[in-house]
Amino acid sequence: MGLLRQYFLPRLLQWALVIFCGITAVFFITRLAPKDPVLEVITQLQTWGGRTMNPDTLEQTINTLKELYGLKGSLLDQYLLLWQRVFTFDFGPSLFQFPTPVLKLIRTHLPWTAALFLTTTFLQWVLGNILGGVAGYFSQRPWAKTLDVFLATVRPLPHYLLGLLFLVLFGYVWRVFPVGRSLVFGRQAALDLRFFIEMIRHAFLPALTVVLLGGAAWFQQMKLLVQNVKKEEFAEYARFAGVHERQIALRYVIPNALLPQITQLALMVGQVFGGMLIVEIVFSYPGMGTLLYNAIAKGDYNLIMAITTLSIVFISTIVLTIDLLYPLFDPRVRYR
Repeated sequence: MGLLRQYFLPRLLQWALVIFCGITAVFFITRLAPKDPVLEVITQLQTWGGRTMNPDTLEQTINTLKELYGLKGSLLDQYLLLWQRVFTFDFGPSLFQFPTPVLKLIRTHLPWTAALFLTTTFLQWVLGNILGGVAGYFSQRPWAKTLDVFLATVRPLPHYLLGLLFLVLFGYVWRVFPVGRSLVFGRQAALDLRFFIEMIRHAFLPALTVVLLGGAAWFQQMKLLVQNVKKEEFAEYARFAGVHERQIALRYVIPNALLPQITQLALMVGQVFGGMLIVEIVFSYPGMGTLLYNAIAKGDYNLIMAITTLSIVFISTIVLTIDLLYPLFDPRVRYR
């Protein structure tokens, strides 16, 4: 009961507070944006129609659009309507793909982002920590020094720059991987071998970009942690007792150095997700990043609010899950 009250309950309250503050901040930020989505639609309708609307039709259209996009009434009315839409997850129609519902667009693009995010996050964390742990313990080996120099050179690069480099080299110069969208991106994900292979070919370069940059960060952090842990008394005692170096590294030093990396994973989930969205835009990957970019470019309030709300809830829930599972990895938390 004490663990529930002192450990779990405060984190659940913090999770709810983060979601509330995040959605509220996005609400006010979108209202401060220079673009007016209603005027954007009116301009498009008049351009397509080739003539100006009469005043009565124009006023009726504006009122209808304000109601569709949750912009009718005072700021407080709009804010309350936002939370009603959040709880029902009904954000109305999209602006730049009118009258397609926002929920339908998210259902189409979300599986691509979820697959890319979960795969790359797992790979970069596992590979970065394993390689960083071994390289940190055997830091004098030539391969460890070479790998450290390479990853230290790659890590400062922004996601879009490394993505463009891979796109030019592997897409245009050597033409190893396809450039642009595939036909499979126009339909829902399916359990089909051809669909899966095509998806892998188009997702490989975005995944490689995210894994390489993220893995470099995990590698350097783990290397420093292991170099500090291997100097502690228990590691020295194991050496004096005649335990093999490889066994000390794999069974004692690296597992102890890994605990801070679990905490760091919870802190870096948002950063990893943000970098991945940028990579999606660079490679025209049909995920939430590309969808969010189009929504911002068109001033689509409904789509922006839906994507950001989903992102805030998704990232906060992952952080909460890692935080709640941490006592399983560190017994010291359970004993306090």
